[in-house]
Amino acid sequence: MERQRRSLQAARDLFAAKPDWVTYYREILGLHGVVRQNYPDRQALADFEQTEAYAEIQQMLRQLREQAAQPTTPREDTRVITVRLPKSLHEALRTEAHEHQTSMNKLCISKLLQFIDNNLVPTET
Repeated sequence: MERQRRSLQAARDLFAAKPDWVTYYREILGLHGVVRQNYPDRQALADFEQTEAYAEIQQMLRQLREQAAQPTTPREDTRVITVRLPKSLHEALRTEAHEHQTSMNKLCISKLLQFIDNNLVPTET
């Protein structure tokens, strides 16, 4: 419970400072962020991702992402990935983005930021 309280308090404090969403993600949920520091092992992190505290952190991140402006001087470079997917999945994503009145890029980033159940991710063979 103490780790959960520390993680949520750090997230709330940073959110109150109104950072851009990239900074918030990096400092709270990123590889070296507060949450990963408090939950260094995979199972503990997965358990935390099921809590109301994590849901609140995700809502704060969503609110920051709604502020469309990107930082004018980014502290972090952006990267591009290429994902090969079937035409039917691409069409479904395009339709979903249209239904949400957003871009495919924003939709895909939203999907990437969400919790993924380990049982749904295939392992490399």
